[in-house]
Amino acid sequence: MRRWNGWGDEAVGMALDDNALAFLARQVGAGRAPQDVSFEAACAGLAPGRLPPHPLVDASARTRLLHALGQSLPDWLRLRYGRVDTAPDGVAFPESGEQVRDLFAFAAAHGAAVIPYGGGTSVAGHLTVPNGGRPVLTIAMGRMRAMLALDPEARLARFGAGVSGPDLEAQLRAHGYTLGHFPQSFEYSTLGGWVATRSSGQQSLRYGRIEGLFAGGRVETPQGPLEIPTFPASSAGIDLREMVLGSEGRLGILTEATVRVSRLPEVEAFHAVFFPGWDAALAAVRALAQGGLPLSMLRLSNAVETSTMLTLAGHTRAVRLLEAWLALRGCRDGKCMLLVGASGARAQARPALRAALGLARRHGGVHAGRGLGERWRRKRFRSVYLRNAAWAHGYAIDTVETALDWPRVTPAMRAIEAAAAAALQGWGERVHAYSHLSHLYPQGASVYSTFVFRLSGSFETDLARWRRLKDGVSDAIVQAGGTISHQHGVGLDHAPWLGHEKGALGLGAMAALFRHFDPDGRMNPGKLVAP
Repeated sequence: MRRWNGWGDEAVGMALDDNALAFLARQVGAGRAPQDVSFEAACAGLAPGRLPPHPLVDASARTRLLHALGQSLPDWLRLRYGRVDTAPDGVAFPESGEQVRDLFAFAAAHGAAVIPYGGGTSVAGHLTVPNGGRPVLTIAMGRMRAMLALDPEARLARFGAGVSGPDLEAQLRAHGYTLGHFPQSFEYSTLGGWVATRSSGQQSLRYGRIEGLFAGGRVETPQGPLEIPTFPASSAGIDLREMVLGSEGRLGILTEATVRVSRLPEVEAFHAVFFPGWDAALAAVRALAQGGLPLSMLRLSNAVETSTMLTLAGHTRAVRLLEAWLALRGCRDGKCMLLVGASGARAQARPALRAALGLARRHGGVHAGRGLGERWRRKRFRSVYLRNAAWAHGYAIDTVETALDWPRVTPAMRAIEAAAAAALQGWGERVHAYSHLSHLYPQGASVYSTFVFRLSGSFETDLARWRRLKDGVSDAIVQAGGTISHQHGVGLDHAPWLGHEKGALGLGAMAALFRHFDPDGRMNPGKLVAP
């Protein structure tokens, strides 16, 4: 059973031992868990739905609440404190493009806005129901999840866009293929959501981001269906895929998507390397990213994240032995951990891994073997469960991410963490901030920062603290020259900073595009570009 007010499966947990709790208390103070409202109480607090009956629409309070919000921290605060002020008036579950078109007509007939719903994993406010007079219809795509075609010669696979990550990979694996797109939300996020938010998977170094994997598809828009054919490449004007990628439901709903797939890798291995400090580690990963080695992943944690993750992972005795061994090799306080992954044909992956480890050694890296890397691989979709465990002890966890050219990476990382550290001083509270580079390119890297702070037990106070933290770190991102989102999209939460990147002319062009496909402004209103 999936949690209604947190992350993931109720049967899956991540414990924080006494050592981890003592660490958090030293960093930000002792936590005290707030009292969560019950599911029944949250349902009872919803206003009655305003849509008439429709055979595809569920208007029960239970279903409306389960589709009201995503996974951002303000979403969590509203759910756990029972402050769900707005929710869809009904949730539809179509099984075909024809039914999506029928639902568009139903929404138009009753003056309703439409919000697409994939896996409900948004951390940027993509699912937030707008305040206002008109009703809202959420269209949940989970029943459109079948593999519709597989072309082994062209290595193209066509899916219903509501397919989740595990379901997609299972259907491909049965034929010996993989998409290779593994965001941290992989267990619940969907192919349509990946396209709509320009998602990036953990092994994008090998398989590419979703814009490189998305080959074509079909979008149901209020003006009619948009068919996007597949080509290896084309110079015939503006690429229609680019209008859909990152459009966040403003054009319509992607119902089918064709993706470029790869053969399952013969070998896959993840190794850990430690560096004595950030500068050496950064020089090494930049050389790796620019060296063209066929690796599948590079993930570099800064010193604070390295020590935090080693502490929160438990296994205290094993960690102490590892740190003692690393200290003998020059990696003491300030050490940074790099995870290196190689996937693919045996004749390519193994030499690439050897070359990468050799380059790391030349930059002062200490190879710690495969154990930590394989542990990360096994648990890579479980680390997000730390949010549930932290909340249970009175702590909130939030993140931001960006991408910058290499000269700006380190200054931006430091500015983001400094902005976070200062954000809650007005309340006399501390923020524990740490970062890693999650995706690396020859041109630069993404910076992914995490923040831990105490919950107050008051919805208004905790929401105000989040708002101050979000504003501070987002300002730091754009002032450092970074994009406001590398992989999570824009939604409502990042929209105030989008103009720094797109400019007035760019925002106007986006608004005109949305009006062309959706002249009545029904599709996911307020996202990306305000009305």
